[in-house]
Amino acid sequence: MTDHLTEVWQTLSDEEMQLYSRQIFLDGWDIEAQEKLKLANVIIIGAGGIGCIVSELLARAGVGKITLVDHDQVDSSNLQRQIGFNSEDIGFFKAEVVANKLKKINTHINVIAVTHPLTEENITSLFTGQDIVLDGCDNFKTRYLTNLFAYQFKIPLLSASAIGYDGQLFMIHPPSACYECLFPYAIKEDEAKRCSDTGVLATVPNVMGALQAHHALIYLGLGKMPLLEKLLLWNGLNMTQRIVKFEKDEECTVCRLKI
Repeated sequence: MTDHLTEVWQTLSDEEMQLYSRQIFLDGWDIEAQEKLKLANVIIIGAGGIGCIVSELLARAGVGKITLVDHDQVDSSNLQRQIGFNSEDIGFFKAEVVANKLKKINTHINVIAVTHPLTEENITSLFTGQDIVLDGCDNFKTRYLTNLFAYQFKIPLLSASAIGYDGQLFMIHPPSACYECLFPYAIKEDEAKRCSDTGVLATVPNVMGALQAHHALIYLGLGKMPLLEKLLLWNGLNMTQRIVKFEKDEECTVCRLKI
């Protein structure tokens, strides 16, 4: 064992070694990959259907610091698909409820709940020091704001969405193509599809959240980016998925910014 791996081993406690043993046994993973998770800072935008599952999976896997950003409160319609909540949580801030749950699941990690909206005024402080941004919100203004600042700060972004029976997932890593290259800012928020308007099957956000968490883990632990500049389209009615490539839009106002 190298000196570096010996140091890594000493960083993980015996309890953590037991907790993450099934991952450490993986071919191609190992203690060093697990240590990378422990040292990782992840910010999750949205603590709803996607955010609940992705945050819990990352917490169980051993991501060291998770910041949850969501100013919404739990209501009864959320219980159909948002697995972080039950009826006793109605009326409480989603981010705080999920954060408290994660702290009980894994006492070795740091979880921060942010219960105010993501804005141009606070996004710099929230994004500083983050290793990856995971977007799972259903607000298009927030998605474009997240993309803009992730690009400016050169932070990788994994964006997941779920509506009806369908889901999407893709990754950007500046200076790659960005969210606005794929979805030009031409759709007004009041024209965009949302779960509250069109509905969503209970399983769909959880499928997409699990895929987002999986991609985040193999990126943080192994440096893999299989969906970089690629859009994964998942169809829940016929149980199929396809992946399509996308490229930079030369007219994109975000990509044309100097970084």
